[in-house]
Amino acid sequence: MMGYLLSMIFVIPLIFKLNFYLFQYYLIFCMLMYMLMFTSDFYCNLSYLLGFDSISFGLILLTFLIVNLMIFCSYSIFNSKSFFFFLILNYILLFIMIVFFCCLSMFYFYLFFEFSLIPLVFLIVGWGYQPERLLSSLYLFFYTLFGSLPLLFLIIKIYLFFGTLFFDLINFLNVSFIFHFFMIFGFLIKLPMFIVHFWLPKAHVQAPVSGSMILAGVLLKIGGYGLIRIFFMLEFSLNNYSYIWFSFSMYGSFLVSLICFIQGDLKCLIAYSSVSHMGLCLMGLLSLSSWGVFGSYFLMLSHGLCSSCLFMMSNFFYERLHSRSFFINKGLINFMPSITPFWLLMCCFNMGCPPSLNFLSEIMILNSIIMYFCYSLYYFIFISFFCSCFSFFLFSYVFHGVYHSMYSFSLISVREYLLILIHLIPLVSILLMINVFI
Repeated sequence: MMGYLLSMIFVIPLIFKLNFYLFQYYLIFCMLMYMLMFTSDFYCNLSYLLGFDSISFGLILLTFLIVNLMIFCSYSIFNSKSFFFFLILNYILLFIMIVFFCCLSMFYFYLFFEFSLIPLVFLIVGWGYQPERLLSSLYLFFYTLFGSLPLLFLIIKIYLFFGTLFFDLINFLNVSFIFHFFMIFGFLIKLPMFIVHFWLPKAHVQAPVSGSMILAGVLLKIGGYGLIRIFFMLEFSLNNYSYIWFSFSMYGSFLVSLICFIQGDLKCLIAYSSVSHMGLCLMGLLSLSSWGVFGSYFLMLSHGLCSSCLFMMSNFFYERLHSRSFFINKGLINFMPSITPFWLLMCCFNMGCPPSLNFLSEIMILNSIIMYFCYSLYYFIFISFFCSCFSFFLFSYVFHGVYHSMYSFSLISVREYLLILIHLIPLVSILLMINVFI
């Protein structure tokens, strides 16, 4: 594993000599080379406190795919002077995420968990749209710092007590609620859980399309992946305290799905729908069952592809109409008829319709939360219903109605078709080969 990462480090000087297309080919080659590495249910390819298992394997492939697509989607930056800095920034973010998903030590885990914040802040501040991007980056920075700084002190305390920071060698039999709270609070902010989710819509609205894609596609999954690793150590305390976070996530997903109906910005609605879906993901994890963990894992993969594609397609409208408002983006079935079926498919997948991976993951989460708390079925019914409603609201409000111009034409390029299809194909194909993961 270390040899693979060192090869990525030594290629960095070569990036300055590569053009855009060679850099894309290099990323695809890295992804294919990584796919050929052997994986099993337990940790494999162990070296220098690094290794991966079947959970981190899928998330690393998702990271490769999303970073590749976010560079390909940023077509307006190609001819600018800052393009190579943009490439380097994305490459550093890719490297940080791969190391994070491969860490076996809690210290490296925390280090790269925090380090992923820096390239994202550069993306938002450097290529954001409005002056408010400075405020949104401050929200992102201080929310993450406030939640994860106590975790650093706990990691030091764990090392002094156990003498090791390996995940598999640490198991807490009985801890206080304060210890339990600070152990998982930083990951709940990154997920994000309801009440600590305010940084997410602000970061999404001000971020460029590449920032929104990596934020929704990969960086929200840091919180879920971190909780999976931490939950194995806090198994006994979760039996006592998990109902608290379960209640927050269940109630929060219901409220956030209602908040989606009063949004006037396309990216705001998609960002709030991410909060609602990540609440379902947290409920599945807190059920502490194998169905819940697998359902949450598949929901992270499917949401990463589906939400990234929705942000990307909303950017197609922003590039042409220079607005993300619902009141400007109306009647677009006349303006861009060829993109209508793809937007409808992604809205259907966002609400969990078959044959998408979202459908399977929500079924698994439903089974797990009913086993945990039987009355959560009624909350799930309302959450699923309102998710369907705001997805349908998103499609109908944008594509139907009276368009502000009489001119009608199809204005979508082959590059944009390719970007949509690369998001769409894995969403369906992973469901067909689900026995590889389970």
